[in-house]
Amino acid sequence: MRVHLVYAHPVETSFNAALRDQIVAALSPRHEVDVLDLNAEGFNPVMSRVERLGYHDMPDNIVPVASYVERLRGAQGLVLCFPAWSFGPPAILKGWIDRVMLPGVSLHIRPDGRVLGGLTHLQKLDGVVTYGQTRWRARLMGDYPRKLVRRYLRHSMGMSKPVTFQAHYAMNASTSESRARFLRRVGRAMAAF
Repeated sequence: MRVHLVYAHPVETSFNAALRDQIVAALSPRHEVDVLDLNAEGFNPVMSRVERLGYHDMPDNIVPVASYVERLRGAQGLVLCFPAWSFGPPAILKGWIDRVMLPGVSLHIRPDGRVLGGLTHLQKLDGVVTYGQTRWRARLMGDYPRKLVRRYLRHSMGMSKPVTFQAHYAMNASTSESRARFLRRVGRAMAAF
């Protein structure tokens, strides 16, 4: 299976970088892994005025992000690895979603306005997320990262497809033991991907 790993963290020594490396190590023996490091590749998260005006104009809407769309379309599995900042994904990941998950790519809008998923080629999806706060506080704030993976993206690929979500909460109070446990958990999840 070809797995597209979308990674969003600007610091190469972060715990998220260790998670990215664990994901790649666990997936690589059985899958082809395409790592998209948004920061390292200099992805521009800002949707331009021209892009927004042409948002629904298929297939021309993909021209500004064609290489990213091609990588997503070529995948059979998708893994997102990112920290929750201000109870949401980093701006660079949100920008990737806004600019790449376009009509004709991740969704199809019927004439009656009904939206159908466009990522039906994906067979599996996983989110690996770190939170500074506790699960309770994240839930109180709506837990947008979990909903992004388990609802929005799941709808885009088909509700019957397997979607998993790994979260390390309370990173602000984490220990080397809690981080090691989470790395092992992510490794097991990716080995079973």
